[in-house]
Parts: sequence; C-alpha cells; structure tokens
Amino acid sequence: MRLAIGVEYDGSRYSGWQFQPHAPSIQEGLNKALSFVASSDINCVGAGRTDSGVHATGQVAHFDAPVYREPHAWLMGVNSYLPDDICALWVQPVEDNFHARFTAIGRTYFYKILNRKVRSPLSRDRSWWIHKELDARSMQLAAECLIGENDFSAFRASSCQSHSPFRNLSTLKVVRDREYIHIVCSANSFLHHMVRNIVGSLVRVGNGDADLNWIKEVLESRDRRLSGITAPASGLTLTHIDYPSGILDN
Repeated sequence: MRLAIGVEYDGSRYSGWQFQPHAPSIQEGLNKALSFVASSDINCVGAGRTDSGVHATGQVAHFDAPVYREPHAWLMGVNSYLPDDICALWVQPVEDNFHARFTAIGRTYFYKILNRKVRSPLSRDRSWWIHKELDARSMQLAAECLIGENDFSAFRASSCQSHSPFRNLSTLKVVRDREYIHIVCSANSFLHHMVRNIVGSLVRVGNGDADLNWIKEVLESRDRRLSGITAPASGLTLTHIDYPSGILDN
C-alpha cells in the first residue's frame, strides 16, 4: 500500500532533505520514524530535495507500507518518534503509481528578507538580514523578465545535475511587509540553488548596485558568473507542491 505524507520542518540543523551517510537529514529522520511505526524498514521519497538549512511547510513524500495502519495511526505514530523540528502534517493513501517527485507539476518557495538596521535574534534562522534599505518595487519590476519558460543557466549552481536548464517560472512576487521583504517563487521545477541565486540577484537591484535591465541581461547571458550571490539558505522555505487535480485531498 502506497501512502503520501505531508511534512513540515526546520532545516537549521540538517544537511538537507536527502539522506547523507555522515550528516543528519530530514529523510533519515522520517525514515526512522516510519520504520518504528511499521516495525520494518521504510524508505520514503520526497518531492523536493531541499538544501542544508532550508525549511519546509509543504514538503510531500511517499512510502510503501509493509503493514496496514489507518492514516491517523500513521500520523500520530510517526509524530511520536520524530524530533521536535520535524512534523508530519497529514497521511493519506494514494495510487501505486503515485510518485511524490515525478507526479508533481509545480513547486512553490517562499523567501524572507529582514530589511532593517539591526539584526533579529528571533529571525536569524528564518531570514536573510540585510541592513541597507532595499527597493522592493524595483526588485519586482526587475523580476518580471524571468516569468515564463527560460534557460536559467545563469541562476543554477555549478553542481546542478539537471539535464536541461529550462524551467517554466509561473510566479515571482516581491512584496514589502514593513521591515520584511517576502519573495514568492513558483515553477514546474527548480534547478539547484535557482531560487537562492535569483534572490541574490534581485537584491543587487534592490540595493542599487544594478539597474532594472541587469537581470534580463544576466538571464540572456546564461552565465552564472554574472549573476548575484547565492542567498543564505536560512531565508528559504518550501511551501507547496502541486499535483494534478484529484490526486491528493490536501
């Protein structure tokens, strides 16, 4: 029986979603909890391979259950074995051909910037602190050229293993909320470090180090060396995975 599970986590002390033999990962923690409940080894598969330090409120994974349990029993049992910084949100049965990663048709990430003169002890693991005032409107205007299907080579990590640099970016919104700047980014899928590299580039526009046309020039160059820095992982959260209608109840 195949089940899907929704997961929320604070990625601060983990090496990322993907299992690492010599470092703690979200996948490892979830596998252990699932295996305790099933009294058998379980290996779950996640929809998004979030990096070290990246958080999630809407990660989705699937696993094959060797024993029958009601979804509520899985949920309560798994949470009783998970550490405080990982939590299962829901569990539900799915078709045997469901795949958390390959069935997904879209992902949404949220990035938070703390934009004020002094740092925040409470936001240090949840945002990127930038003391110089940023122009969120300029960042939004510069971002608009990235919407649509493009070659995002200029915003991919050198270690990215994707066969194609093309991605369809459907949403890229930059909004100021008092001392915070929120960036929402949705696409069919993302290249390695793509969101963080886009954010780092938009910040160059926001602080006046680059003009509005610079982002377009970087995109067209397809050269990672010309774009901005990689924004810190702490500000990034995976918030939603999209699936075709009717596949998941959540």
